[in-house]
This record gives sequence, C-alpha cells and structure tokens, in this order.
Amino acid sequence: MKSMLKTLCGVLILFMVCSCGKKEPDQINRAADKGVKKMSITVTSPAFKEGQSIPSKYTCDGNNISPELEWAGAPANTVCFALVADDPDAPRGTFTHWVLFNLPAVTTKLPEDVPTTPTLSNGAEQGANDAGKIGYTGPCPPSGIHRYYFKIYALDSKLNLKSGIRVHDLTTAMQGHILAEGQLMGTYSRG
Repeated sequence: MKSMLKTLCGVLILFMVCSCGKKEPDQINRAADKGVKKMSITVTSPAFKEGQSIPSKYTCDGNNISPELEWAGAPANTVCFALVADDPDAPRGTFTHWVLFNLPAVTTKLPEDVPTTPTLSNGAEQGANDAGKIGYTGPCPPSGIHRYYFKIYALDSKLNLKSGIRVHDLTTAMQGHILAEGQLMGTYSRG
C-alpha cells in the first residue's frame, strides 16, 4: 500500500511538473489580449467630434451612408485593421451597425459612403450588421439619445473569414491578434 501511494504521488508530481508552463492555444490567445497593454489608436471624423451628435446624413433619417473616419497611432507591425460600429443603448442589447475587416495596413482612413458590397476595392471584407445587411447601416434609435461607437482594431495577422460574417465571428477570430485599438463615440436622437 505504501509503495503504491509513493508511486501515485510520484506520477502526480511528475504530471504537475511537466504540465507547468504549457498553455493551450486558447489560453495563449486570451493572455495576449489581457496580459499585454495594447497601444491606443486615435480615431477621428470630420463629420463629428468625440461625444457630439452624428449628423442625420449618416442615419436612417438622412442618406444612411457611413461617415468619413480617420485613424493614427497603429504599431508598425500591423498587418490589417478591423472595424466594428455599434450601439450599446439599443433596447434589446448592443446593436451592430457595421462590421469591416482585413483592411490593408496602409489604410489610415475610410471615405464617406463606403459601398455596401461584400468586398471593397482594397480587398477588405464586410460582415452583416444586425439589420441583416452587408456593410453600414446608420443610427435609427427608437427613442432617447443613443451612443454609437466606431472601433478600430490593429491586428497582427489577416483574418481567415469570409464576407457576411457576424460580429461574434469577428471578435472570436481577433482574440490574441489585437495590437492596438481605438474608438470614436458619437450620439444620435430622433426626437
């Protein structure tokens, strides 16, 4: 009995020593996102300033086109960018207005009125927003003032995703690959 207990303890100690320092790929990705301080990207727009009202031109009450966006401060080793625009104040939870990914690393701005096509001329891909459409759909709050966040992510690799994906697919694929991020917040009310 004593020798069996010694053997069992020895195997247990050996297992603990061998598994120390080993990380599953998922843990590595989470560690890369949480353990390392990311650089900050500055996101701006000539259409509106941080915290200001988004002009109706970019909403369901106007032309429903995307605003011009600019950004700076991405690390030199950025391979591509991703963008998510959402409304955390929507009645049923966060509503995603725009999903865009694999923007080339040389990109530092998006023009006004980005086409709502699955693939852009620069090779970037667009996902489906929560209205079920490809590309951008503007603010259209049912009541009150809502906040709209335009988030830019600098990534260390191109994402193996196809156009039409949902925001969950994008955020899952980005885990462990975000080098820097930034956002611009605008508000909109229909009242």
